Amino acid sequence: MPDALPISYQDVLNARENIKGVVKETPAIPSETLSKVTGADIYLKCEFFHFTGSFKERGAVNRFFCLTDEEKKRGVIAASAGNHAQAVAYHAGKLGIPATIVMPVGTPFNKVKKTEEFGANIVLEGETLAEATDAANVIRDREDQIFIHPYDDPLIMAGQGTAAIEFLETFPDLDCLLVPIGGGGLISGIATAAKAIKPNIKVYGVQTESYPAMKAVLEGREVETVFQTIAEGIAVKKPGLLTRKVVKALVDEIIIVPESAIEKAVNLLMEVEKVVVEGAGAVPLAAILDNQERFAGRKAGLVLAGGNIDSRILASCLMRGLARDGRISRFKVTTLDQPGGLAKVINIIARERGSVVDVVHQRSFSPIALKYTELDIVVETKDRQHMERVIKALEAEGFEVQQLNPF
Repeated sequence: MPDALPISYQDVLNARENIKGVVKETPAIPSETLSKVTGADIYLKCEFFHFTGSFKERGAVNRFFCLTDEEKKRGVIAASAGNHAQAVAYHAGKLGIPATIVMPVGTPFNKVKKTEEFGANIVLEGETLAEATDAANVIRDREDQIFIHPYDDPLIMAGQGTAAIEFLETFPDLDCLLVPIGGGGLISGIATAAKAIKPNIKVYGVQTESYPAMKAVLEGREVETVFQTIAEGIAVKKPGLLTRKVVKALVDEIIIVPESAIEKAVNLLMEVEKVVVEGAGAVPLAAILDNQERFAGRKAGLVLAGGNIDSRILASCLMRGLARDGRISRFKVTTLDQPGGLAKVINIIARERGSVVDVVHQRSFSPIALKYTELDIVVETKDRQHMERVIKALEAEGFEVQQLNPF
């Protein structure tokens, strides 16, 4: 007989009752435009609409509900640099439970400040999340607090699974769900509920090329993780021991997506649906974009897990997206260093209906002949074809043009 799984569908149903009235039911919507873009029939579960911006509230509140009065008095402790920290701090504060959050010393100030504003005691300890977790365990033992794990806890997993019940109640004819995987708490709960409600539904996990830890563990191999990813919310080196059992039993496949697809997904959701989704929340759409033939015509439910993206990362992501589409371009134009040279170049660009965003003269640090200058110009155009027309117009007037776009 196979070992029993850590959670059951009944656990998810119990969690739904436990969090009712405390955690909001987030909307699920069809996306006509994304469906046209991808060829799949796309439906979105908008978990970024929770007060703290992610699905993490579901598990945290279910865990709190099951604390005894004595445990609530002792207080809770968690280690996190992001969504779990905010969910624990916010709902602990609402329920009057003392909370300590241990965050790595390099956690961005805005995340520390926001978590602190929810009333939690913040401890900055450790260079990495693993070191912060070790510090949290030391404090837990010393202060006799209850540790709230971000994913490897049956009550956390069951709480996250309530999202699947809501999704399939709204759209019962979905034939597949795509869910981000970090430590595995979200997909464990969702797969448990979804397979119980609709046994033939396919559940796909999505991980980044930088952090494919769950896939590697289930395949019995070591993987060297990289630290740079826009999907930092699922940048987990070691998935849960409990969650991996559920994923192995119930998840049909784990899809790995490149960073470029995640960036494109963030941009598409912003432009098409007018919503801000963090990298970890956008990976389900990235999986569709990177596997369009495979998902063509299928009714795909995408769990957009969170919206807590750093403003600078979002700005860079959007600008890189414009560059990829040819809507923002950077040229190097060589011209005689004489009065009217710059004006002539600008006039040609204007004549072709391009918009100059930035211009830099390169005289001292250029290898070209002394009486020439290089103009480093950033131009906004309608699309790549428009950009090419601008370049051809400059070349037709005798200018040497070098395109500097990296994409």
